[in-house]
Amino acid sequence: MSTEFLGLLALYLAILLAAAPFLGRYIRRAMEDGSYGLTAWGRPLERLLYRLGGVRPGAEMGWKQYAVAVIAFNLLGVVAVYALQRVQGLLPLNPQGFGAVSPDSAFNTAVSFVTNTNWQGYAGESTMSYLTQMLALTVQNFVSAATGIAVVFALIRGFARQNASTIGNFWVDMTRSTLYVLLPLSVVMALALVSQGVIQNFDAYRDVGLVQAVEYSQPKVDAAGQPVLDAKGQPVTEPARTDKQTLAMGPVASQEAIKMLGTNGGGFFNANSAHPFENPTELSNLIEMLAIFLIPAALCFSFGEMVRDRRQGVAVLAAMTVIFVAMACAAALSEQQANAALAGLPVDHAASLLQAGGNMEGKESRFGIAATALFATITTAASCGAVNAMHDSFTAIGGAVPMLLMQLGEVVFGGVGSGLYGMLVYAVLAVFIAGLMIGRTPEYLGKKIEAYEMKMTAVAILVTPLLVLLGTSVAVMSEAGRAGVFNPGTHGFSEILYALSSASNNNGSAFAGLSANTPFYNVLLAAAMWFGRFWIIVPILAMAGSLAAKKRLPATGGSMPTHGPLFVVLLVGSVLMVGALTYIPALALGPVAEQLQGPVAAAAP
Repeated sequence: MSTEFLGLLALYLAILLAAAPFLGRYIRRAMEDGSYGLTAWGRPLERLLYRLGGVRPGAEMGWKQYAVAVIAFNLLGVVAVYALQRVQGLLPLNPQGFGAVSPDSAFNTAVSFVTNTNWQGYAGESTMSYLTQMLALTVQNFVSAATGIAVVFALIRGFARQNASTIGNFWVDMTRSTLYVLLPLSVVMALALVSQGVIQNFDAYRDVGLVQAVEYSQPKVDAAGQPVLDAKGQPVTEPARTDKQTLAMGPVASQEAIKMLGTNGGGFFNANSAHPFENPTELSNLIEMLAIFLIPAALCFSFGEMVRDRRQGVAVLAAMTVIFVAMACAAALSEQQANAALAGLPVDHAASLLQAGGNMEGKESRFGIAATALFATITTAASCGAVNAMHDSFTAIGGAVPMLLMQLGEVVFGGVGSGLYGMLVYAVLAVFIAGLMIGRTPEYLGKKIEAYEMKMTAVAILVTPLLVLLGTSVAVMSEAGRAGVFNPGTHGFSEILYALSSASNNNGSAFAGLSANTPFYNVLLAAAMWFGRFWIIVPILAMAGSLAAKKRLPATGGSMPTHGPLFVVLLVGSVLMVGALTYIPALALGPVAEQLQGPVAAAAP
């Protein structure tokens, strides 16, 4: 383990854990306290929004009404984002004159951004107009993240309240989380990114001169623009030369800020956070990594305050941190090893002043292995999916780490809101297991965990493995699914497994060796993203409604403490147990087999 990585990890956690308690208290007050002084600036606008929307902020909802509001709002979002993509050629702020996005790609992208997945089967700078990037994609970055925050607050109210029939008002939760949490943080972060060189403009794309002209081959075409074929029917190429390059412009910093803070991950550019216009410096890289975990970590403290026991939030945060640190160290250690394809060559793989050492394939030299491995772990521990390197070029085990983090259910910090409500589901499972071991009715935060809660827990935990494994099976067995695989054998299987793990768990990152912008994958992954989001949200809200209606029991001498080291170990064990038992066979066919094959697999054409 390099000292550079350990130092960066320590610095990252120190800043994150120092800031999270203060932000957590602010979020709790902003969401729950209508007289909070720090949100006074926005209350006139908040009241105006309620009047325009016909919302009665004092009228709370039962869980079914809350769930209907969540699904209806997000369905409207799918329609709006799809429509904007299909008519973008007729709309302004389109300096490159991009036409309509194809129906299957537009559908996939609409579902992707509405579900906070932000899977991208397209290249943003050659597909989307500025208006589409802002009005469709960036807006959904805000409201999809706000949906996650709203749902987790509904669940927390279920634990905090007793004998209650309501869990809050979705429209109020959406408004406050957007207005008081996401928007101010995004403004601050966007300015910080602009200071580092992230672009923010509405200019047309610019042609710039190259230091040295580039010579290349291109297909030869006839006067009608048709490719010229030789006697064997193969395309004829001709030499070409250029002394300029076209640089894409656009309002990048504003989208980059909410992309990270909302754990969205959808990049303005195809290269995402590996692009120098999105992530130009080491400091911008650190800012972006901190932004991904900032709200998920802070919500743990919001949870502790709302249930009137801050130790509960600290225990959940500790479990997340333990798994994260272990996974980050595994990824860094793997990437610091030599690339397997070069293992038999007379090459010195050690780090020196002239070379980074280890596996630098697919990584930006300005970040190196330490910052890249940490970024990859963070973005897949959270349901962010932003990347500053090509995950497809990681070593077998290095690539298995982000894949497994997604397969654990995106609960290791996880997405904004979704990470915490996912981990609270595992907390319910942990106390149920403990109750079976000691022969007591399980309780969590004074609420008895009974058959109904366990049924909802089972649905929430098992739906994503079902989607991942079933979807992977369909892709592997179908000709259309196999057609997108360009890498043979175990790595090609890993690419499919990664794609379905990413979509079903609403992450959005990809190995990217899979050609997924096809009708087959656009529809398959869209279905995985939609059901992976809302087949979890609905049982979460049902559990919230059930818990809110229960009486809160006082702790007794026989109550199991859920704030100490023992509970942290039990919670970590529950997360790892479910992930291991569910995905080990699939992982054995992919990254594990690839690792065991070693240089033979890596050198395959």
